[in-house]
Order: sequence, then structure tokens, then C-alpha cells
Amino acid sequence: MKKFLPDLIAILAFIILSFAYFFPADIEGRILFQHDTAAGVGAGQESKEYLERTGERTRWTNSIFGGMPTYQMSPSYDSTTSLKGVEKVYRLFLPDYVVLTFIMMLGFYILLRAFGISAWLAGLGGVIWAFSSYFFILIPAGHIWKFVTLAYIPPTIAGVVLAYRKKYLLGGIITALFIALQIQSNHIQMSYYFMFVILFFVGAYFEDAYKKKELPHFFKASAILALAAVVGVCINISNLYHTYEYSKETMRGKSELKQEGAAASQTSSGLDRDYITNWSYGIGETLTLLVPNVKGGGSGSTMSQSEVAMAKANPMYSGIYSQLPQYFGEQPWTAGPVYVGAFVMFLFVLGCFIVKGPLKWALLGATIFSILLSWGKNFMGLTDFFIDYVPMYNKFRAVSSILVIAEFTIPLLAIFALKEILSKPDTLKLKENRGGVIATLVLTAGVALILAVAPGAFFSGFITTQEMAALKQALPAEHLAPFVANLTEMREAIIASDAWRSFFIIMIGCLFLFLYQQRKLKASFTLAGIALLCLIDMWSINKRYLNDEQFVPKSKQTEAFVKTQADEMILQDTTLNYRVLNFIGFPGNTFNENNTAYWHKSVGGYHAAKLRRYQEMIDHHIMPEMQETYQAVATAGGQMDSVDASKFRVLNMLNTKYFIFPAGEQGQAVPVVNPYAYGNAWFVDKVQYVNNANEEIDALNDILPTETAVVDVKFKEQLKGVTEGYKDSLSTIQLTSYEPNRLVYKASTPKDGVVVFSEIYYPGWQATIDGQPVDIARADYILRAINVPAGEHTIEMWFDPQSIQVTESIAYAALALLLIGVMVLAWTQRNKIAKKS
Repeated sequence: MKKFLPDLIAILAFIILSFAYFFPADIEGRILFQHDTAAGVGAGQESKEYLERTGERTRWTNSIFGGMPTYQMSPSYDSTTSLKGVEKVYRLFLPDYVVLTFIMMLGFYILLRAFGISAWLAGLGGVIWAFSSYFFILIPAGHIWKFVTLAYIPPTIAGVVLAYRKKYLLGGIITALFIALQIQSNHIQMSYYFMFVILFFVGAYFEDAYKKKELPHFFKASAILALAAVVGVCINISNLYHTYEYSKETMRGKSELKQEGAAASQTSSGLDRDYITNWSYGIGETLTLLVPNVKGGGSGSTMSQSEVAMAKANPMYSGIYSQLPQYFGEQPWTAGPVYVGAFVMFLFVLGCFIVKGPLKWALLGATIFSILLSWGKNFMGLTDFFIDYVPMYNKFRAVSSILVIAEFTIPLLAIFALKEILSKPDTLKLKENRGGVIATLVLTAGVALILAVAPGAFFSGFITTQEMAALKQALPAEHLAPFVANLTEMREAIIASDAWRSFFIIMIGCLFLFLYQQRKLKASFTLAGIALLCLIDMWSINKRYLNDEQFVPKSKQTEAFVKTQADEMILQDTTLNYRVLNFIGFPGNTFNENNTAYWHKSVGGYHAAKLRRYQEMIDHHIMPEMQETYQAVATAGGQMDSVDASKFRVLNMLNTKYFIFPAGEQGQAVPVVNPYAYGNAWFVDKVQYVNNANEEIDALNDILPTETAVVDVKFKEQLKGVTEGYKDSLSTIQLTSYEPNRLVYKASTPKDGVVVFSEIYYPGWQATIDGQPVDIARADYILRAINVPAGEHTIEMWFDPQSIQVTESIAYAALALLLIGVMVLAWTQRNKIAKKS
């Protein structure tokens, strides 16, 4: 027990720090009201109600975008139940928010202990990794999946380290377990980025093994780790496989539309370069790693909120300063900078000189790699290469987030440097290291000092192009120059303030090292002083972006979904299935909210991975039709009988039975019945076959969907090649049973015909007519169609992918392998203890 006491103390310290940071919100039960979290609740409400009612999960919901799979809405599979149990134990059943910081610290602590670093130094490492500003920016943004995935990456790499340190079985088990946990956390982009880090590590261990003539050991460890990776992946194969299949149909998949001009810069993944690189870190912005506000801070804070800036402000322009953001970098918007700690950065740079061995070069290489790729459109040569030639890189946007690699490597090398100093007090005195010490001071404290004294030395301007264009429109010509000069002075003051802060933090840290070197301080006091310095530094920066004032009573989350009078009126309609289109906040809000989806089946919605074809319909038809509809209904005063229904045929084919409009001075929600909605399904007179996606989406400008179905020629066989639908007045079809994943219709027709269903087409839906399987074709770009023979029939459609059964079997087998590994490890450890006793 005594052996583990330092570890228990470190874990207890992590718990105390985590509770302290979120105090008093954590004990009062207050929460962060996050857009992404609230959107997830709205989007998942239909699925949740189905699970509560039936005890089964639906893999399809009709609550947003007319309908889409639920694969990326809190994906859950039975095979991961035991893994979630393990995760709860690892988290020590701590409350929300508190647990996030705790697992972030614990994961890095495990990694450092795997390196054989003392508990006290590893505890410091856990703190400086976990308190990097980016992680605390993720929490209020609601990017919890990303945060948790990042928290599980260091212990995953700990398994790699253990395996290469000849603890093969333990390393393999830890690697498999934490790969499984991070994939379950469902942010593949973060897992993907850290594959590059692992490759850097593997390269370092290969070089080390080669020099020591231990290549057999290297290959043995690598084989075990490869098996562990397969096991970890297979435990989550249900999520991975279905996400992969789904991605082909989403914005991450390639469009079938042929684009021209700038739009033709689409990559093989379907994401165009501008979309991938829109959030690119500025080259000069990289200095935020050392000085947090080197680009002003976050876009959400205005100039008037900065006391430092307002001390320099001209009172004449105070009204404008309440509208201008503090951030003046090159990203469209940012919640805050990536800051790793001034003294942490000092130790990292120092480590580049005093730490020896291939792992140092791996960490330095990974850091540079991360920074260069985070520049994105500001460094397009490398970015283009990765987009075009590196598998999967073009599946992800916001390339600035690859800086998480630097946030990992910088504190890791910093701890290695500190270990070197504390274990060898004369390290910094050595002649061979003097140049490195001087260079480190110049590159960190020196840069901070220059920024403090002369911010303009690194930056040519402090006003963005967009801001300048807006100011030229808003200000009289005689005021433009003095205003720009004053704004520049204010932003320089913001930079200088933080630069002085970083400079003095580095100087205080260096004082601790100097006193230790002079034998004036013991190692324990030096470590404690540095830990306190780094904690105060990073804690105070993080409080700028995540503080107690942001927490609200838990009731606020439910208040977000309070049923409005408009909702009440619409819900009185007991029709089995219809859609609602919310115009409140149009045009920006319709496809940026899921409050509507909480109560209704929405034409709009918010999700990061919507179906590509639906997005293309939004761009080509739905948004233009919404503008026409908004104007027409407003002009008619809500009297739909005087509105031209031809202006919104696509909305009608989506069975949009209700519009919600703002009315009155307060803009309160008012429902408007759309009598022109086509209903759940209809027979058509004609089937018009087209050769490609462009012809298909363009044809919707000309046809009346109730009369003609536009079908890609590739679906001709599914409709038996018919071109005439033979619709007449006796042809009827009615929805008789509705579940999100199962629809039943009664159809009657005197002749064979083609029925178009107001349901979103997606591969995997199955159908029968009177129990006999039939093919489903895609019609009108996004809908489903079936060839129906003459007579009275029961048509049933359902979504229950059989692939889930296959992937679940694989997952259970992988779990069994992991369990066997744990049992073997326990048995061997027991034998070792028995031999010692």
C-alpha cells in the first residue's frame, strides 16, 4: 500500500483541483447552457421517446432535416455497455464538469508514470497538460466528445510506452482499453490526429532499438500493439463501420454534382478546400502558445470588456468599441487562444537543448508538424499535399484543431526537461548547455519582452480586412484615421499586458531553477513552486473563457424546450406524420437550431454531419423557396389561399404542413397551416429519367412533383423501367402506422403505378408489398419511390440494418479477447507475488 501512496495522493489532488475549479457551480448543481448540447437534446428527442416506449433503439429519426440516421447522435450499441461500466469506474463516478478536468489530468499522469517518472513530477505534468486553455474553451462550447477523446489519448500512448519498455502484456491491454474508450467517445478527428503522434513515437523507439541492437524486442512490442489496436477498434466496430458508411452520404462524402469554377476545388472526400481550411491558425497567431492574447483573445469578447484596452480608448468611439471583438486574427471566429503556459513553453524549448535521445526529436518533430498543419490556408503547400495524398486527412475541417498535438508534446517534453534538471542539479551549468539556456531565454522571455515593449515588431497591423471594410462604411472619412490609430493603440495594449505577464512568469520560474541550481532550494520545494506558478498562470487564463458566471440553473436547459403556444396549436393535429418549418430567425436560424425538432418533425435542424443530398437541396431549392414563401405569406397576411403554391413545390413534397412565422412587435411564434403540402405519399403520372445528379436537381425547377417523378437512370431497374405512372382518381395511398424506423401504408390502385413517398432516401431502408420484398428507388433527388402493382396492398418500410448484428458479434469477440488478456495479466502478477513471498 505504501508503494501506491504517492499515486493516491496525486489522484486526490486531481479531484480537489477539479472540484475547486468549478466551485461553487459543481456543488450547486448549475450547468453550462451549451448550443451543441442543447441541439443534441432536441435532435435526439424522438429517438429517446421511442427507446422509453419500446425499450429498443431506433437507428433513424425524422426529427431533423426531414429524416436521417442516428449513427452520429449519441451513438450507442449493446456491445459497449460493459465498456461504459469500466469508464464509470475510471471516472470515479465524479459529477459532470468535475470529471472532465479529472480524467484529463489522470490520463497524462498515467502516461508519465509509464515513462517511470516520479508521482510528484507526473502530477505536475497532469496539471500543465489538463490546464491548457483549449480544453477549457471546449467545455462551454459543448464539444464534450472531443474533450473526452483527448483525455483518453495520453493513457493510450502510455500503453505504447509500456510495450516498448518490455511490459508487453500490460502495455497491450492498456492500449486496447483506451483505444476502445477514445473511439467510443466519438471524435474520430482527434484519434486520427494522434495516430501521427504514435508514428513519431514508434519511429523514436525503432531508432533506439536499432542502436541498442534490440530489433527483435521492437518488432515483438509492435506486433502486440498492432493486435491491441485491432482489439480496441473491433470493440467499437459497430460505431466505426456505420459511421464510415454514413459518412459516404454526408458532407464528408463526395457530391455527385459536377461543379464549375471555385466550387470545383472539391477534394476526393467531398469537402472543398475552403471548407477544410476555413479555420486555419494564423502564422503569427502561433505566438499564443507563449502569450495568450497576442491576437486579442476571443471573438466573443468586445473591446469595451477589456479594462486594459479601454484605458487607452477615445470616449468619442465608446459605442463602436462595444461592438468590435477583441480578437483580430485570421480565423472567422474563435472562442479563445491556444495557450500552453509561459513557463511550460520555456521548459519545452529548454528541453530541445538538454534532453537527449530519439524521443526528444520525435516530440519536437511532432510539435513542428502540428504547427505547420494548423496554419492551413496560410501554408497551402503542405496542406494541399495532406489533403490530396494523406488518407482521410480531407475528411476533417477546422485544421487549426491539429494544434492539440503541440498541446500534448510541449508539456511532455517540458516534464522531461524538468526531470533532467531536478535529477542533475548541475545540468544548466554545463558548458555544453549554456548556449541552449541562452537561446531558450531569447526565444521565450526575449520574445515576450519584445511583444511587451513593441507589439508592432511582430505584426504589421491590428485591424482585420473585414473590420477595415466595415469601418470605411460606418465612419466619416475624417474619423477613420484617428479611430484606426486609437483601435491599434488599444489592441497593442492588450498584447503588451499579456506579454509582460508571460515575461514575469518565465522570470519567476527561472528564479526557482536558479535557486535550485545554487542549492538554495530543495528539489521538492522547487517542484512545488513551479507547480504553483504554472497552476496560477494557466488557471487565471482559463477563467477568462470558463468561469462561474457562465453556469446557470439546471432548469434553463428544460426552459429551452418549453412548448410555445405555436407548438401547442400544431400538436393538436393528430395526423401521423407531417413536417414543420420554422421561420423564426430566418434565414440564419432555421438550420442552426433543434428546438423545433424537440416537438415536431422539422424540415430544418442542426447537425455537423447532415446528408449531403439534403444540404444540396437546401442550397438549390429549400432556401430559395423559403425566401419566396416568407415574402408571399407575409404579403398575404398569412392567408394561404392567396399564395401561389408553385413557389414552394419542394417544401410541399417534403410534406411541410405547418410554417412557424414571427408575428407582432414581439415577433412571437405563430403557426400557419400550409394546405398545399402533398401528404405522406402520392401516385405520379410520369417518371422522368435523367442521366446525372445535375439534371436531377435542375429538373425540380420545372416539374410538378405530384405529377412527375424525376429519377436517376441508375434506379430505372428498381422501378422496372416504367415511364408512365398510370395515376387516376381511384389511386390512393395512406399512412396507417408510424414509427421513426417503420412506416406502414395502405395503397389501392386499379393499375400498376409508381408511388413517391415524402421520406428521405437512404441506403439501408427495406420495403415489402404484402410481405414480399420490393426495391426502393430514389426520386426527386432526396425522396423514395416504389413500383406498386394494381390492387389493394399493404406497403411496409423499415430501417434495421442487418450489418449491426455482424458488427456486434465482432465487438463481443474483441471484448472477450480483452477480458482474457486481463485475466492472464492478473494470473501472472499473482504468480510473481507468490514467488516473492
